[in-house]
Amino acid sequence: MKKLQTLLAAVLCGAVFSFAVNASAEGGNGYATVVRVIGIASYSLGDGNWHPLLAGKYLPAGSVIRTGHNGVVDVVLGKAVEMPQAAWQPDRISLAPDSPVRGMIGYKPSVEQNVVRLVPETTLGIDKLTVTDTGADTVSDTELDLQRGKIFASVKKLNGASQYLIKLPSGIAGVRGTKFSICADGTTAVFESQGGGVVLSLIRPDGSTQTFVVVPGQSLDVTTGQLADIQADLGSQLADFFKAIQTVYLEVVNYSYDNTQCLVSSTHGASNYNHHGNGGGQPQ
Repeated sequence: MKKLQTLLAAVLCGAVFSFAVNASAEGGNGYATVVRVIGIASYSLGDGNWHPLLAGKYLPAGSVIRTGHNGVVDVVLGKAVEMPQAAWQPDRISLAPDSPVRGMIGYKPSVEQNVVRLVPETTLGIDKLTVTDTGADTVSDTELDLQRGKIFASVKKLNGASQYLIKLPSGIAGVRGTKFSICADGTTAVFESQGGGVVLSLIRPDGSTQTFVVVPGQSLDVTTGQLADIQADLGSQLADFFKAIQTVYLEVVNYSYDNTQCLVSSTHGASNYNHHGNGGGQPQ
């Protein structure tokens, strides 16, 4: 724990990125807006109780999302996504932890939003999520906890007072203005970046600490500690994902409490993972 705190301090103090965190700014609460669910996925508000996860849910900081063997979840981090079709219809969109959420009619994520995709067998905690409007700009503070599995993420270009951190079981990553994938063990691949790529501080098996800078077109193999060019199949996966988050996600809404089915176009927002109809339930 002490080593992880040291790593966190190093990233926050700008060991590589020179983050200028404005400690005096009071951040407003941000949300993870769930914009897509396929297969088995659930969430907890940090109390150990798990609920089926459906598209259209707003999750606050302190929440944890987990996917099952066929689960895929896309979330937008920051301000709650404005969905006009859901206005004044709390039977569809709800902040309550256990209210039925019957999903969205459609949503198109913006390239200027922070989007994360959880693949099957992934657990991701949303430890901190604040958004502050300063008048001239927006300052955000995001801290995620990738406990297991893998995520794909598109992080918009952040101003100097914003930060985006991903805690790992044996380290921490800092990122801004980058599209990338990262696993809980630290394995990372960077598709493209306007902010220098992904910086990782990892505790190696021998107990030493090592810092890596993964730039666009590179991947990090944590077993060897070596950087290499992205393999063609992984590059194709990354390209497909970052194309998918810019397309429209449609959902067929059934107004009973028990049946919500996802309709995913083969050319709009499709993924390589198996589709499963109900979008709820808990991983085993």
